[in-house]
Amino acid sequence: MRNFLFAVVLLVSAFVQAQSIHVQGTIKDSTGTGLEMANIMAVNKTTNEMESYAITNEKGKYQLTLKTNTSYILKSSYIGYTPKEEIITTTTDDMVKDLVLQQGVELAGLEITYEMPVTIKGDTIVYNSDSFTNGSERKLEDVLKKLPGVEVNDDGEVTVEGKTVSKLMVEGKDFFDGDTKLGVKNIPADALDKIEVLRNYNEVSQLKGLENNQDNVAMNIKLKDGKKNFWFGDVTAGASIGEGERYLVNPKMFYYSPKYSINVIGNLNNNGELPLTIQDYMKFSGGFRNMMRKGGTSFNIGSNDLGISLLRNNRAKEIETKFGAANFSYNPTESLTISGFGIYNSSRTETETQTRNQILDPETGETQTTQETDERSLQKSDFALFKLSGSYIPNKNLHVDYDAFVKASSQQEDNGLFSSVFPETEQDQEIYSVKKQKPFSFNQNFNLYYTLDDKNVLAFEAQHLYQDEDPFYNANLGNNPFPDSGTGDTSLNLGLSPATRYDISQERFVTTNKLDVKADYYYMVTPRSNINLTLGDTYSYQSFNSDIFQMLDDGSQDNLDDNSKNDVNYSFNDVFLGLHYKFITGKFTFNPGVSLHSYNVYNEQKDVKVNNDFYRLLPDVYALYQIKKSESLTYTYNMTTQFTDVTNFAQGLIFTNYNSLFRGNPYLENALYQSHNLRYFKFDMFNFTQVFGSITYNHRMDAIKSLAGYNGANSISTMENSNFADESISGVIGYNRSFWRYYKASVGANLNWNKYNNFRFDPQSGVQGVPSLENSIRQTNEQFTQSYSVSFSTNYKTMPNLELGYSISINDYANNKFYNHRPFAKLDYYFWDSFTVTADYQFNHYYNDARTSDNKYDFLDAYVMYRKPGSKWEFKVGGTNLLNTTSLNDDSFNQFRTSVSRYRVQPRYLMLTIKYGI
Repeated sequence: MRNFLFAVVLLVSAFVQAQSIHVQGTIKDSTGTGLEMANIMAVNKTTNEMESYAITNEKGKYQLTLKTNTSYILKSSYIGYTPKEEIITTTTDDMVKDLVLQQGVELAGLEITYEMPVTIKGDTIVYNSDSFTNGSERKLEDVLKKLPGVEVNDDGEVTVEGKTVSKLMVEGKDFFDGDTKLGVKNIPADALDKIEVLRNYNEVSQLKGLENNQDNVAMNIKLKDGKKNFWFGDVTAGASIGEGERYLVNPKMFYYSPKYSINVIGNLNNNGELPLTIQDYMKFSGGFRNMMRKGGTSFNIGSNDLGISLLRNNRAKEIETKFGAANFSYNPTESLTISGFGIYNSSRTETETQTRNQILDPETGETQTTQETDERSLQKSDFALFKLSGSYIPNKNLHVDYDAFVKASSQQEDNGLFSSVFPETEQDQEIYSVKKQKPFSFNQNFNLYYTLDDKNVLAFEAQHLYQDEDPFYNANLGNNPFPDSGTGDTSLNLGLSPATRYDISQERFVTTNKLDVKADYYYMVTPRSNINLTLGDTYSYQSFNSDIFQMLDDGSQDNLDDNSKNDVNYSFNDVFLGLHYKFITGKFTFNPGVSLHSYNVYNEQKDVKVNNDFYRLLPDVYALYQIKKSESLTYTYNMTTQFTDVTNFAQGLIFTNYNSLFRGNPYLENALYQSHNLRYFKFDMFNFTQVFGSITYNHRMDAIKSLAGYNGANSISTMENSNFADESISGVIGYNRSFWRYYKASVGANLNWNKYNNFRFDPQSGVQGVPSLENSIRQTNEQFTQSYSVSFSTNYKTMPNLELGYSISINDYANNKFYNHRPFAKLDYYFWDSFTVTADYQFNHYYNDARTSDNKYDFLDAYVMYRKPGSKWEFKVGGTNLLNTTSLNDDSFNQFRTSVSRYRVQPRYLMLTIKYGI
């Protein structure tokens, strides 16, 4: 089947190529200078259809692919020049046609019937949506995937020219600021007019050109005229056909006017569709900028401390979701904008997972202990996000922002598993556990930017975070997971009492108050250079309390001893002064800088206060070689001081999992992190080719490392600073090209090499005193992961469209190598002006080099949709997992062990859905 599909594409491509010729030439001004980024299109005189278009390169050269023996109108245009039309008739031979434009304005009598599919206006790329659609598209995501230079992954993350889109707007108004997923998955495709890509984007106009914005990309959606000042959207309802009781209710409503906008999205389903996952919740930033990105300090604040398992590929045995979201923007005056959003999500997820964990011998690297688990879990997750923003811009010299962002959730996971440990078969047991937490955070920021004059700009930014976490964990085991040892460090003894079953619980409470304040002064030395002085401060205060207790057979509670309790206060303060000098010479931009930091850090527990006060000078470099307008080479270097959070300082024992016990170290120091990155990018609008690649080298000194001891599959660990550096090298390369207007191809590779130094001690070895690096075995592990992909897709207006691809991932861990080969095919066909057929197939062959894992599975989703042109009704019949695949595979590596998992997914189901457009 796969070979047949590739053959079909090759035959179609060869046929199209045989029936076409190339028309090329240059577009110049009256002086003979080539006009870069000029537009040209060819309109068939007989059908009045636009059949080809092009954008000139830096020499004014263009190339069109046209049919043989056909008459065309060539329409060329360039900003500030009078558009021009010429008639040509093709033969069976390639042609050369040079054009000259006169400087002036567009002639009123010259009607441009068709809009260019792609136009360039300075830093803005404008795509005309209708030029890339054929009627089968339903969401913004479907359109974006067809645009040259634009990619969308399964998580709704959009990249343009290899750079992640950080902000999505509709008619210039934020659409759920902080995430693009809700937009690309919900904005209707038939509402789109233009898609604007804003390169070198900066929300603050005063800072544009002063800061390095080359990696900042935003996207603005322009709506069709009929969608403005009117409510539009749709309501979808669906139910399963045949087996199962699946349902879907998905209303979406949108309103946009110059003064205000409202977006409302709802989704209730049990078919596995997740508008937002718990991973999305955790990374949802609310659009808050990283104001300390130039500070040189990395300060970690932990989250999801319970390790509640996250879904892979949004697939599980059963998923039920209730979702609602609303977003608004209001302009009471031209200078004031008030906006915000609210999101609520409730999901219930059942998972079944079989896992094999292999604990590695610290000296040989071979498998020391193998644990096999069969696990069932029920996850309940409810979360809410709220944001309110105000922006006041009375004139070009003043910009004031305020944002308030609230995140709250309630998460619980009930888990039951059967564990078998080899060779210690006596450790076989049933284990039940409960994890639950209700984290809450409130983040607010205030920003003020003021331009004194042409040479002086002031900026003040302040951000406050309050975060409260209360993770609770309970485990009920058949065996004592941590029997006391009579030798070694007795403070690692938990002191559990004998019991028929060991019922152990732990409460934890973590409170964080963090304040960032920064003032910047920019002085324009020349129009192409500026000096930036920064004075900043980061202050954080954290408190950590925990308590482990055991419920005995008689129902009484044993509070254990002081080893199981924590009461820690942690204070962190970083005052820094930064100096950066940015200058542009020719095609080069340089922005070196340095920051001087005064760190004052202490943790206090059990009447002991440990201070860590020091100064450090941290350099950073940014260099850009702008080879051409859309071709660049960028180098960045950063030296960063890394600090951990309060949990790793806690001296009392922390019950992190049914087989894992942890104790912090109050004498931990910071780590020093160096990063080098070299990135190349080229986007040639002449032939719609995109090439990008980057390589990053990271070097971590004095890293905080885990010092672990294993007894079978159970571990006890602590933390220390390592004298051995960790290193990593990662590289990515990609090639995308749209050609002959109807085809798009891409090739990509991603490689990551990591070298870790970890330390193992043996709690049964009789080592006296506190375990440390000196009395432990150093375990050096290397990890090399690779992924490669290739795809080819068509974008015909009236013919079936195919996307064919192949990807392979290789994960080379310390003692095993895992492979996954994944060929895939997608079909999209719009016909008879009413019907749309889509199908999505992927095949997976997952195995390791020892062939202890060797699984093949595939997925097929297919739908048939019917909607008459102009009708508000749409009917869809389709199925998910039509081949009824039961499970998927996954693997991971955490420096001490490798894990291979197999988890169950939802069975096949068919659904009938009806959509009514508004």
